[in-house]
Amino acid sequence: MSAGINNVVLVGRLTKDVNLRTTKNGTAVGTFTLAVDRSTKDAEGNREADYINCVIWNTKYSKKAENLATYAHKGSMIGITGSIQTRHYPGKDGKEVYVTEVMCHDFKLLESQRSQSGDYYSGYNAPQSGFNQAQGNQPQPTPQAPQAGNFSRQAGGWSTPAQPEPDINVSSDDLPF
Repeated sequence: MSAGINNVVLVGRLTKDVNLRTTKNGTAVGTFTLAVDRSTKDAEGNREADYINCVIWNTKYSKKAENLATYAHKGSMIGITGSIQTRHYPGKDGKEVYVTEVMCHDFKLLESQRSQSGDYYSGYNAPQSGFNQAQGNQPQPTPQAPQAGNFSRQAGGWSTPAQPEPDINVSSDDLPF
């Protein structure tokens, strides 16, 4: 008999923060629901989504469940790889309850923290408009390194070269691609 293939790759948004719990033996497990848009639209032109229950575990060598709970929050776009698992347990009424979920083996955060918050500048390096020393110990923006040229780092920022760099004329025929 040949082995089956059970691989899942999903990209979607968390419907709420990851629910992180710890088992009796101290292993962290996270449960979450991923909203994955369908490629088709309904009759009104709205995109529908599937809501997929997922589970992620810490292992002896990684803290994936804890990392996901720490860095991804409601609305975060993530990509996951895993497999489908089915389990069952006796319900309160004595009938077996069957659950199908994705066992998440790995994940990737697909947005930066800035794009999730909607704020381009966040945290310590946010520019301060009208900042001066009289305003106290507010954080100052970090100077950005120049992209090209003969620049040097000095107190207070970057200095520019005394002579401008000459323009380089390159035609598309000179490019190897």
